Amino acid sequence: MKTAMKSQARVVVIGGGVVGCSVLYHLTKYGWNDVLLIERSELTSGSTWHAAGGFHTLNSDPNIAALQGYTINLYKELEEISGQSCGLHHVGGATIATDNDRMDYLVAERARHRHMGLDTHLLGPDELKKLAPIMNIDGVIGGLYDPLDGHLDPAGTTHAYARAARKQGAEISLRNRVLELNPRAGGGWDVVTEQGTVAAEHVVNAGGLWAREVGQMAGVYLPLLAMEHQYLVTDDIPEIMAMGTEHPHVIDPGGESYLRQEGQGLVIGIYEQDCDPWSVDGTSWDFGHELLPDKLDRIAEPLEHAYHRYPCLGEAGIKTVINGPFTFAPDGNPLVGPVPGLPGFWAACAVMAGFSQGGGVGRTLAEWMIEGEPTSDVFAMDVARFGDWVSPDYTCKKVVENYQRRFAVSFPNEELPAARQQVTTPAYDIWKKQNAVFGVSYGLEHVNYFATDPENAEETPTFRRSNAFGPTGDECRTVRTAVGINEIHNFGKFEVTGPGAEVWLNYILAGRIPPVGRLSLSPLLNPSGRLIGDLTVARIADECFQLTGSSAFQGYHMRWFEAHLPDSGVDIRNVSLARIGFQIAGPEARVLLAAVCDADVSNEIMPFLSVREMNAGGVPALINRVTYTGDLGYEIYVDAENQVALYEALTGAGADLGLRPFGMRAMMSLRLEKNFGSWLNEYRPDYTPAETGLDRFIDFQKADFIGRAAAVRERHTPPARQLVSMVVDADDADVWGDEPIWRDDEVVGFVTSGGYAHYVGESVAMGFVPRDLASDGEVFEIEILGDRRPARVIEEPLFDPGGERMRG
Repeated sequence: MKTAMKSQARVVVIGGGVVGCSVLYHLTKYGWNDVLLIERSELTSGSTWHAAGGFHTLNSDPNIAALQGYTINLYKELEEISGQSCGLHHVGGATIATDNDRMDYLVAERARHRHMGLDTHLLGPDELKKLAPIMNIDGVIGGLYDPLDGHLDPAGTTHAYARAARKQGAEISLRNRVLELNPRAGGGWDVVTEQGTVAAEHVVNAGGLWAREVGQMAGVYLPLLAMEHQYLVTDDIPEIMAMGTEHPHVIDPGGESYLRQEGQGLVIGIYEQDCDPWSVDGTSWDFGHELLPDKLDRIAEPLEHAYHRYPCLGEAGIKTVINGPFTFAPDGNPLVGPVPGLPGFWAACAVMAGFSQGGGVGRTLAEWMIEGEPTSDVFAMDVARFGDWVSPDYTCKKVVENYQRRFAVSFPNEELPAARQQVTTPAYDIWKKQNAVFGVSYGLEHVNYFATDPENAEETPTFRRSNAFGPTGDECRTVRTAVGINEIHNFGKFEVTGPGAEVWLNYILAGRIPPVGRLSLSPLLNPSGRLIGDLTVARIADECFQLTGSSAFQGYHMRWFEAHLPDSGVDIRNVSLARIGFQIAGPEARVLLAAVCDADVSNEIMPFLSVREMNAGGVPALINRVTYTGDLGYEIYVDAENQVALYEALTGAGADLGLRPFGMRAMMSLRLEKNFGSWLNEYRPDYTPAETGLDRFIDFQKADFIGRAAAVRERHTPPARQLVSMVVDADDADVWGDEPIWRDDEVVGFVTSGGYAHYVGESVAMGFVPRDLASDGEVFEIEILGDRRPARVIEEPLFDPGGERMRG
């Protein structure tokens, strides 16, 4: 007799693929067993059942790579708990390089893996041939081998998660489609299904191919889309049968293909350029156990390349052609976490590499829900990284681009072209006329640098110094010797008002809240004392503040602020695009500001870290005496409709002062000369205030603030590592981030970011080293593209070490 579905549950997970079952298992693993999974059909009915089942640890984001490593290592445990085989094949795998850029990328990845603890190996062509004897190594320069690569049984693994979850108290309701999601007045959700309604505190959208539809039930658009993906399964191949051991996985990025053994034959999969989005306007509820029609003509060219790379394919018969849909987010990473604006509604979808990432996604979401935060920085897959600027058109263009770039080299300076100009400011056309080369963050276009050659107004993607090097240097020198102008829209800005604003800010921020007319810098901590923000606090009036932080993190920050708001007395609004303007920086900055303002801006009246409201260029402005360049400078904020008028006033008054625009490349170079860290590089949720030096901004005299207990513990027990700046004896490549730091032939730390400091003429790196080695003059080596370059710790900034210019 079928058991009736329960009417209440702490958590309802929607979707019975590998991700939904992983979430269910991890919730029970961490102690919540009042959990229910609801599946419209049978387990594995979406993308899971026809997946190729490969898994690997390699990922350009170290934290996602670590979660993939967790996923792979979990399978043995899962088999033991569930009694269900996952069909594991740990055969190892190699990614091959057929051009120098790809080899640079693999060398850089191998270096990154050193500090991540991954045991990967660079191999030459002959070593690759020995590892993968069916491969034709013509044109192969080398490759990267990962012994953890392998494949598994998709259905068996999904059922192992489900069986383990059931053993630990979870329930699963099959053949029961969710019809509606309705928020409850007191919090939580009513999940209306074909078999009744469940009242749930939390709902997890693990809907896979139907995740968009589930999101729409809750009133939110989630940016994901399915792509058709084809792979072939061959008949038995004599060369495979004769091997005696299982053939490793091989990825041939130049050929857009991946290969693994299946039985005594092979699976060959293609990520082709001539690709097709699937079900763009919505996924039918009746779809699930079907495959899509074969489209072999679409993959004819990469298949021909595969037959050249693996000649034995030429004599092999094709047993099966699989063409099925898999979901992708615009950047290829999953959408995970609490959905902004919808308390109790969680995302666990767009996980295209479910058998590499599913375990890590499940663990992350369970930690987040139960403990209030995940144990590592997972912003790269946080659903809050996309804002309300996303649309179905944007998603489609970016998903197609991401699919086509599945095996492309990811250059650290590359800006991708699809679906650009989602958000621009009034100054966009002004910059475009001056040969601006744009980047994008959180959908918003910003200037990277200004090209000196109108015919070459694009930056060359590279691991080395690019064609932006010269123009960026010129912009830096303008700032240091005259005055530069730069748009300041590329920050997240929040206006906090109300009679309870000061009390609330004192609780939510670790730093000191300034008096009226002043600025302060404050870390934003989570309860475990890790950094989730690095904010500038401007007190405009008794009950009015502006918080300024990372543009990319503004969705995360707004979600955090709203989750911690009191019932009354405090209002917060995101003014990131409503309040924009420019920063001016350099020795002539005060002269320029005085020329356009109707008030005294002398150092006596407007000292460093002050904020004033006045007219600038004839329009009302909010002016902060601070600049990320570390020079004399000001941030001038105006309403968006007044930005062009402000620009015209500044450029008119600055013509005789040598005023010139500068972009983000120059700003990131100038901050290195002052040892200024940057958000998501030196400061991120993996790091703490004491490790990064931000503890100097914490007000330990406050009785309470979020993260105080952890910060106090760290104050009494200093962390093992410390953030430092180093001068590097670089060649034609500077650090970007995640390079290993060596000392006495041992990896002792890693780089967080760096680059070339143009004005002082030095290559600079910032990174973590052991605390007892974090002293001025300590010598290390930093591995840059396989070459260990000497590096020396510097404690004083390379420019204006006493801060006279910045404060004067």
